[in-house]
Amino acid sequence: MQPQKKFRRTHISRLVTSILLMGQVWLHFIQGKTCYHKILEHMVTAGPGSILPVLLVNGCAGMIFTIQTARELVKFDAVNTVGGAFALAFCRELAPILTASIIAGQVGSAFAAEIGEMSVTEQIDALYMLKTDPIDYLVVPRVIACCLMLPILTILGLVIGICGGVFAAMQFYQVDPEIFLESVRKFLAVADILTVLLKAFIFGVLVAVIGCNWGLTTTGGAKQVGESATGAVVTSWVVIFIIDFLLSLLLYEKLI
Repeated sequence: MQPQKKFRRTHISRLVTSILLMGQVWLHFIQGKTCYHKILEHMVTAGPGSILPVLLVNGCAGMIFTIQTARELVKFDAVNTVGGAFALAFCRELAPILTASIIAGQVGSAFAAEIGEMSVTEQIDALYMLKTDPIDYLVVPRVIACCLMLPILTILGLVIGICGGVFAAMQFYQVDPEIFLESVRKFLAVADILTVLLKAFIFGVLVAVIGCNWGLTTTGGAKQVGESATGAVVTSWVVIFIIDFLLSLLLYEKLI
């Protein structure tokens, strides 16, 4: 029981420090204290470096969702409305969550491992000796990069998911692509796209802050670095789903 209690305390304390770190990040960003030349490097990691799994997962998810939805709608002779169901569920929820989860697994874990290694090898202390704030040098550029790239990746994943849905509907249920896309257009409003972008932006902040915080709070050796990377991913997933639930309640209840 004692190790479990210690594990819970550690995670709770890290969540608290993540909230504090998020406040520090925005304060430093407003004050213009950041290494802007590092942002492009992290944008490559968070964007082009992650685009292939994002497209593959969203494309496959779009086809799977369409197949499962259309199979049920066929029973009610309403297969032509499969695009609308696709728009309501996949476009609003699945695309941003799937994309953020992939970024958390690939980018958030990398942030935690990189900064965690710097922490256990006392490179963070060396930055302080050089009068360089680790938040300005390590955290803020990563947060900005994720905030910029995650909305772009989410829109690309959304487009590929729709293409996968069109293909599955046409291939397996002979639904004309124009009918599918028209149904999507009727159900998917501009406000929904803006909401998806807002979610992606928030998820980008969460993934970057949690990954960086788990790295900064790493102590010990190589084993603890791996544990921090894993813990950052799991925590990011849990927080993403909780925040998505709250955002859905706040935003879509007002839109209905």
